[in-house]
Amino acid sequence: MPQGDRDRIKTICRTFPGAESSDPWGGGHDAWKVGGKMFACIGSTTPGVSVKTDSIETAEMLINAGVGAKAPYFHRSWILLPFDTDDDVLRHRLLESYRLVRARLPKNLRSTLPSFDES
Repeated sequence: MPQGDRDRIKTICRTFPGAESSDPWGGGHDAWKVGGKMFACIGSTTPGVSVKTDSIETAEMLINAGVGAKAPYFHRSWILLPFDTDDDVLRHRLLESYRLVRARLPKNLRSTLPSFDES
C-alpha cells in the first residue's frame, strides 16, 4: 500500500491531543490510540483505515450509504474507510472516533491528556 495513504492518515491523527501511533502486532500496522485505547487502525494489507462509530446502527448506515465497509477483525461498530475517502469525510470520521474513545476513558486518565476543545 502506498506510503502516501498512511501519511495522509498520520497528518490528520497527529493533530489530535494525546494521539499516539504504534505497531502493536508487528508486520506494518498503524494503530492510533489515545489514553492507550485505539481509535483508528491501518492494517498491513487491507487498503483503508478502520474507525469506531457510536453504534452498530451508525456503522450499518454508513456501510449502506457507501461511506465505508465492514471493518475486518473489529466489532460491528467499526467501519473501514477506503483510502480514497473524501478529505472532509475522512477527517470527520477520524475525529469522531477519537472523540468517542477519548470520552470513554476514565476521568482521571482524561485529566492527564492535553486539553481538547470538544466543539
